[in-house]
Amino acid sequence: MVSNLNKLYFKNLSVTREVFCLCLLVIQFVSYSQAHLKVADAKKSFGFVKKGEVVKLSYTFTNIGNQPLLITDAKIECSCTTVDFPKQPIIPNQTSTMTVSFDTKSVYDRQDRTVEIISNAKNSIQKIRFKGVVMK
Repeated sequence: MVSNLNKLYFKNLSVTREVFCLCLLVIQFVSYSQAHLKVADAKKSFGFVKKGEVVKLSYTFTNIGNQPLLITDAKIECSCTTVDFPKQPIIPNQTSTMTVSFDTKSVYDRQDRTVEIISNAKNSIQKIRFKGVVMK
């Protein structure tokens, strides 16, 4: 009787190990299969502009992951900035652009702004930055 209990115990232990290893394998596969956003030049300078001008900056990015990339939102610091990004998925190894528009009618002097790009990528929040001087 004790021998049968030992066999059952070790058999259950073996099944538990197999299930655990399978779970680890699935987790590893899922974490490997992701989009990855890479911005070519995440920091830009627009130089000197007159107050009231609208500055437009283009940022080129590539999905270097192995799953489609979907940009879902862009968080901005003020209402003077807008971001136009692709709404359709970016397939692996595809390059695309997003445009940041900065309206200078309500700002002056040195400007240093950051935009957070939100996506389904491994690096879910990617920051892009621009700076320059708005003259009166």
